[in-house]
Amino acid sequence: MKIALDAMGGDAAPDNPVAGAVRAARELPIDIILVGQQAAVEQTLARYPKLPTNLSIVHAPEVIGMEESPTASIRKKRESSITIGLELVKNGQADAFVSAGNTGAVVAASTLLVGLLPGIERPGIAILLPGLKGETLLIDVGANIDPKPSHLLQYALMGEAYMRFVLGKDRPTVGLLNVGEEESKGTDFIKETYVLLEASGINFVGNVEGRDIFGGEYSVIVCDGFAGNVALKTAESLAFAIKQLLKRSLTMSPITKLGAWLARDAFRQLSREIDYAERGGAPLLGGNGITIIAHGASNPKAIKNAIRVAYESVEHELNRHMVESVEAYAQHHQL
Repeated sequence: MKIALDAMGGDAAPDNPVAGAVRAARELPIDIILVGQQAAVEQTLARYPKLPTNLSIVHAPEVIGMEESPTASIRKKRESSITIGLELVKNGQADAFVSAGNTGAVVAASTLLVGLLPGIERPGIAILLPGLKGETLLIDVGANIDPKPSHLLQYALMGEAYMRFVLGKDRPTVGLLNVGEEESKGTDFIKETYVLLEASGINFVGNVEGRDIFGGEYSVIVCDGFAGNVALKTAESLAFAIKQLLKRSLTMSPITKLGAWLARDAFRQLSREIDYAERGGAPLLGGNGITIIAHGASNPKAIKNAIRVAYESVEHELNRHMVESVEAYAQHHQL
């Protein structure tokens, strides 16, 4: 298995992507292709005295910045690390692509260059979130901010397949993000989506609210990319604020410092559970090839885990299962 990594993607590239790739190459039975400016990548690799043999470099002279227009940058920079990395997937030279670079550019390039899976109308970014009773897959969190109800139906089918075949969850529950649990709540768009999901044959449990996202009772929660992105960014901000408030409160006095020291193991466990680096990256579901989008601020640990997510997705034949799920729905409803 070969996985292409955008070595120039992220706030600390190529340092963090390369460091993460080295870790992944040592732990996973895969070949990793570092796609980026060869001189910069080689200079970074030179810091490691004993490099794994399952690392290679593909030169990509151009870099798409985090603030650049996604569609325009894809057209202008045809030799960027994002474009060339996805071309490797398109041509069968890589089984998956991982990037912590410009999210919009990754989505646009994946859609334009690699294309979509049969039957899929729009791709969706899925993020795995920690919960009190288990993990929840939230989709979409930014790929499609103005979807149709049929797009959310496909997100539900793909998300359900991801939870079943990649994470091994039996009969995952699927909820629709809304402003209330009642079927009558929400916009016409949400109501139409509710009808589609209810008749889909998946384990649809109805509307769920924002407070349910981290409860862990629902395996998959579907929403439009606008609402999903706001929810995700709010959660990131809240997690950061809680950590800072705890740090401030626990250092107020000698007594609180002692309490913090005694509870240090519990705080370490909490930090691991809410750390995005543990989950690595968000799969772009629906593309005709495995694409994993990592956070722009990803550290080496996050990059390594994003590569692991790509490996698991390929290993469990995620795309095949998603296509079969969409086809089964279409046949049942004679679409």
